[in-house]
Amino acid sequence: MKQRINLLITLSVVALLVLSAVQCYLVKTTYDFKVAQFHTEIKNEIARISNNYSDIDSVIVSKKEALYKGLAQNYIQGKKTKFEIKNGILGNQYQDALTQKIQRKFERELPNLKIDFAIVLNKFILYQNTKNADTIFSEKPFIQNKLYGNLASLNHAFLVRSYVGTTNGLYKNQDYKLLTEDSMYISVIDWEMIILKRMIGVLLLSLFSILTLITLFVIAIKALIKQKKVNEVKTDFINNITHELKTPLATLSISTKILEQKNIRENDENFNAIVNTISRQNNRLQSLIDQVLANSLAENEIELQKEKINTEEFLLSIIEDFKIGYPKITIETDFQMQKTVLVLDKFHLTTAILNVLENAVKYGSSHILVKTGNIENEFSLSIQDDGIGISKNKQALLFEKFYRVEQGNLHNAKGLGLGLYYVDQIIKAHQGSVNVISDLGKGAVFTILLKA
Repeated sequence: MKQRINLLITLSVVALLVLSAVQCYLVKTTYDFKVAQFHTEIKNEIARISNNYSDIDSVIVSKKEALYKGLAQNYIQGKKTKFEIKNGILGNQYQDALTQKIQRKFERELPNLKIDFAIVLNKFILYQNTKNADTIFSEKPFIQNKLYGNLASLNHAFLVRSYVGTTNGLYKNQDYKLLTEDSMYISVIDWEMIILKRMIGVLLLSLFSILTLITLFVIAIKALIKQKKVNEVKTDFINNITHELKTPLATLSISTKILEQKNIRENDENFNAIVNTISRQNNRLQSLIDQVLANSLAENEIELQKEKINTEEFLLSIIEDFKIGYPKITIETDFQMQKTVLVLDKFHLTTAILNVLENAVKYGSSHILVKTGNIENEFSLSIQDDGIGISKNKQALLFEKFYRVEQGNLHNAKGLGLGLYYVDQIIKAHQGSVNVISDLGKGAVFTILLKA
């Protein structure tokens, strides 16, 4: 059974991991698609509002073209080198003005997005008549070649458009053509959050699916473990029920052998005492099965057959019967209450008290003190033993159904875990209470309080 559960748990964990991996892959694929879709949308929007720099400021654009013409003519005349022309272009006086105008247009046209941008120069090529092209400047996009914008790096930016401009000119009866190319890069601030907001439905559904699978997995495993424990309890119950029946059977066996003695039969007092013991143990044996079958009842479901009894005489009869089964155990009494009459169920209470006494012997006690008294107008019965005791962290579990202390069994008598549970239920059915005070290695004191 244990191997099956371990195998099932292993297979379930593997299946859960595979399903989780598939979910993660689907989420990642959806994320990549949403990123590509977002980039396409931004590219289209940026291209729409910055298709031509003249739309932004025609005056500045005209001055920029005049600058480019002047630099080209200086180069034709040999007055400036390629390096000087590059510096003249990148250091033009229109950078700040055009940057601010483009930024304001973005803010106006795309108010829901925070955009940083950079326009970098890629090429500056001069064509004179039919001569080959004279490449004055041609480089990969670098942030150092920034013409306009506020981006400090292109690492996390993406290309939205490239702009190619041509200018035709005439210098000293020579036609020339100037070709320039620049590219715009943008970075949308918090674009990851925008993507996540668009994916919130997919993320929640995926998370819900995974949590549902985990929950079902945990519930299934708990159910299996619980079923395993129930099967173990049933096995223990069958294996140990004979032990629970041994006490009355042993008492009956001893009493029968005593009756075989001639001197006992001839002594009416001893004979009657033994016969009474046999009668009580027989009744207990007949009723013990009913007690086991009814162990699952709560205290408000137990049917009590109450009658008036003298508690001291009642306790002495229980102790005498107990001594027959455990002759080597020393039992002392300290009855501070005399002739106390209570209305109780004799059978159930007898079984409950015997359970406490037998539990003491089971866990190493050789000396037991049974004491009665009065606590806050309630009849108190305490049973003190010198056994191995109970650790503090386990005392709260003592009265739970099927619970057994794990500190060994000194007499090799495994219980069913029903004894103290039954005690608690019976005492509660009498509107009383039971508690325990114990330290490991120092024995235990069980105190039963009943309404006087």
